[in-house]
Amino acid sequence: MKLAFSKPTATDAEMRELIETFRERGFDGLQLKGGQYLPYLDDPARFVDDWGGFPGAAQALIAGCALDDAGRALLDRTIAFGARVGTVTLVFCHCVPRDGLTPDDLRRTARELSEIGKMARDAGIKLSLHHHFGQPVMLAEDADIFFGAVSDNAVGLTVDTAHLVKSGIADIADFIRRFAPVIDNYHLKDIRAGQFEVLGRGEIDFGPVFAAIRETGYNGYVSADEESGSGLADAMITCRKMIGVVTV
Repeated sequence: MKLAFSKPTATDAEMRELIETFRERGFDGLQLKGGQYLPYLDDPARFVDDWGGFPGAAQALIAGCALDDAGRALLDRTIAFGARVGTVTLVFCHCVPRDGLTPDDLRRTARELSEIGKMARDAGIKLSLHHHFGQPVMLAEDADIFFGAVSDNAVGLTVDTAHLVKSGIADIADFIRRFAPVIDNYHLKDIRAGQFEVLGRGEIDFGPVFAAIRETGYNGYVSADEESGSGLADAMITCRKMIGVVTV
């Protein structure tokens, strides 16, 4: 199992601190938010010039959009960028509302993302769908329909612990065991009273979560996905310490 970290940054100084310190703070890679890589999207050489000395700085790119023409174009550009900067995983958030969608809509989306996933795979990148509160693949039954229509294993699943709880799925370990064959990335996020929290400061018991991850033989990236608004250094140190406690 490899450890990654992800957190939005508000300033250039925060971005520099994130990239320059993630390894010394115990993480193997970063899963960058859109605002952190989009300024470089059409100039990957500049990203390499700025951050190429920090292996794993763009281990994953998180992209959120619809699958209209503009969204497809953005994903094409993101895949091309990722291929130049060493990205392993493209984490996709499907930014359309779940309400009103039918099973056929989910199957159609699965076919579209399968084609994008094959293109990404040709570029050396895995496409991973982030299940998300309020988005098309939110519940277990959504995932059953969606992944039943994915072709050639072209799309994996990013499991986000807090989004599961926010969606009403309390048994995270059961969800992990159920979808283990398609899970290729984890976002560990805590939650309390509907608000995201730093790992260990919310309501989620991560002991059973990590037990299920180990039980299923997962050996890919597990990312502390920090969106609580806590300070960068505190979040990185606290998340790494908490992961160390529950994985002992």
